[in-house]
Amino acid sequence: MDQKVQSEMIGPDPQLQATERGPDPITDTPAASDDAPIGQAIKRQEDERLLRGAGRYTDDVTIEDALHIIFVRSPFPCGRITELECGEARSLPGVLAVYCGADVVDLGELPVNPLLAEVNAPRYPLLARGKVMAVGEPVAAVIATSSMIAQDAAELVILEVDEDSAIMSIADSKIGGDLFKDIPGNRALHQVWQSGETEKIFDEAPFVVEARLTHPRLSPTSIEPRTTAASWDERAESLTVWLSSQTPHRARKDLATIMGLSPDSIRVVSPDVGGAFGMKASLYPEDIMVAWAAWQLKQPVRWTAARSEDLLSGTHGRGAETAGKLAINSEGSFLGLSAQIDVPLGHWLPHSGAVPAWNSGRILPGPYDIDSADIEVAGFLTNSAPVGIYRGAGRPEAAALMERLVEEAARATGIDPLEIRLRNLLPASRLPHEGPTGTKLDSGDYRACLERLCNIAGYPALRRNQDSRRQQGEICGIGLACYVEPCGQGWESARVTLASDGSISAATGTSSQGHGRETAFAQIVASVFGLAAEDVAIRHGDTSTAPKGIGALASRSTAIGGSALLCAARELRDETCNIAAIQLDTHSENLRLTRAGFCRKDAPDRTATWTAIAGPAGLQKDSVYSVEGEAWGYGAYLAVVAIDAETGVLTVEHIYCVDDAGTIVNPLLVEGQILGGIAQGLGEALMEQIVYDKNGQLLTGSLTDYAVPRASDMVPVTLDKLITPSPFNILGAKGVGEAGTIGTPAAILNATLDALSPFGVTRLDMPLTSEKIWRALHDAGN
Repeated sequence: MDQKVQSEMIGPDPQLQATERGPDPITDTPAASDDAPIGQAIKRQEDERLLRGAGRYTDDVTIEDALHIIFVRSPFPCGRITELECGEARSLPGVLAVYCGADVVDLGELPVNPLLAEVNAPRYPLLARGKVMAVGEPVAAVIATSSMIAQDAAELVILEVDEDSAIMSIADSKIGGDLFKDIPGNRALHQVWQSGETEKIFDEAPFVVEARLTHPRLSPTSIEPRTTAASWDERAESLTVWLSSQTPHRARKDLATIMGLSPDSIRVVSPDVGGAFGMKASLYPEDIMVAWAAWQLKQPVRWTAARSEDLLSGTHGRGAETAGKLAINSEGSFLGLSAQIDVPLGHWLPHSGAVPAWNSGRILPGPYDIDSADIEVAGFLTNSAPVGIYRGAGRPEAAALMERLVEEAARATGIDPLEIRLRNLLPASRLPHEGPTGTKLDSGDYRACLERLCNIAGYPALRRNQDSRRQQGEICGIGLACYVEPCGQGWESARVTLASDGSISAATGTSSQGHGRETAFAQIVASVFGLAAEDVAIRHGDTSTAPKGIGALASRSTAIGGSALLCAARELRDETCNIAAIQLDTHSENLRLTRAGFCRKDAPDRTATWTAIAGPAGLQKDSVYSVEGEAWGYGAYLAVVAIDAETGVLTVEHIYCVDDAGTIVNPLLVEGQILGGIAQGLGEALMEQIVYDKNGQLLTGSLTDYAVPRASDMVPVTLDKLITPSPFNILGAKGVGEAGTIGTPAAILNATLDALSPFGVTRLDMPLTSEKIWRALHDAGN
């Protein structure tokens, strides 16, 4: 393996693991043993199919005589529509329909999750009506017998707009005219959290430090773009929608509400999904238009976005502007925190549009012991694509601001950045702990995590080596970052079935977008029944066969969905145990699980097979599991960087990280999730950025202009872990899928500013391009 993409997963010290792990939530399962599937690094079962090209994505679904839809999109960022002429397009042979805003005026609106105290979502038409609000906004939908004919017809649509000045930044949104009359000042989101006498604390504190940071706007850039297909069955009066989605059940519910249909008449199928990262969490106008057109025309309709359409009109992520102040006493203890977080929203809000602002505020002060805080978040409308959740969704924004403040605190007090963190991290004895925003951190040992990180990285030696390199004229830096990660609230459902042929399967209300979740879920169920993971089939993503669920969001699927599966599996196992006891004329305590069923402990040759236990009708158990509280993953990251003085090129020499994801179902999958998150964290830190010009035109409309990390951009990584099960779900799991996107950018930013500190550079915003770094050095007179 190329050295640059190597990683090392170091297991916990046995003594440390024994003291931190606590009771194993699986030990009451008869199948629990050292070789049980749960906890084993089993290769992903789905890879055999996917790597051989046998995957079935939405665009692969064969639908006979399907029509194709192409969207006419506005080239104008803002203005009043003075003409929209579709007659010539409608007359083109092969075109069945051209829909405009007036044709869908009676459809319902896209819903928004009202997480914050103030959520004023703008009313947004599925197709522009009367005015356009952003480049890329769909103004018409052309449906034809082929995509080429639809594209030709789309070019015949005449759109004329009386342009207005575009509002493209948060600053412009605050002072510009209202984009929507019912949302004064364009502020669609707002909430304040206050705790303690923060103002007094800042007035009296010996040290007060400040930090400002602007995150780049990012595109989730999944390998599979957005894609939708729909077919109406006239005889059954039902609509089937194939959708590349993280939330098939929610999509079904929202489609029914918007179209005025019964949910029972709609089936949503999310087959294989080629990545999502938050972009596929909410419905888009395009999805609804595909479903509605199939219903109206009584013919199948399909659409697959071009990459440029995803960059132009898919949801973006990040883009927040954050500012904070931290009060510190003479011993280096943190006394109070003040933070202002402003997020861009685009011109409409997806279902999860409030999540980044909500998370970025409520997470603060992260893992640190600060009781007094004054935190305000606000979201502002702009003439751009919508901003929604992107892997991390507010977590990286909160961590980056907090960790910049910690670095400034270390500089102001003269205390080493490692030491000042150790002094202020919440001790394990204080967990669970309710923070100043009302969030309740569940379990862990933040100090042990940071100490472990510094042990595996050799922190003292790194600092000595840094001093030596600087004496030789090198520009190098070391950056630390600690984080906490909320891992979902609410409920999930599961169904475990023992079929009449003796096979065991499980269905989940959550879904998968390439996580390897089928393998992990099979491990959970198999561990309950004394089976191998390959003995359990996992079904998901089809609302007609999978139980209702919320979906794959916020690193919640293993903690909540996995717990639901564990409950259902245990209930079914107990029932099969009782049946086997009757069949074998003994007590359940005298039974032992085998791969084939049960046997008597006192007479191992007497067995009850799964087929015999199931009977001709089979057995089934359903479970709806609601978590008692939110699980919080956490971790610590360290980055080592070097800068070329002549070119400004930044090299990330190594990343070390320690993460605690609670009970680990499959270490191999966890490692993959962390590495994937680190890759996307590198993207934000070093190269990715959606850019509009001042007139609202997208300058990064293709992958020629929008830089996504390649395999060769990956850096050496050393991974390590702690294991502290969460007390808030029966599996004891915490999320880890977003860890790398949270810790990596903050650690690299801190390392870069540490490297530049001798030159008086105190602020740089990501992405940390060579030009930006060179200019900072040049402006500093070097």
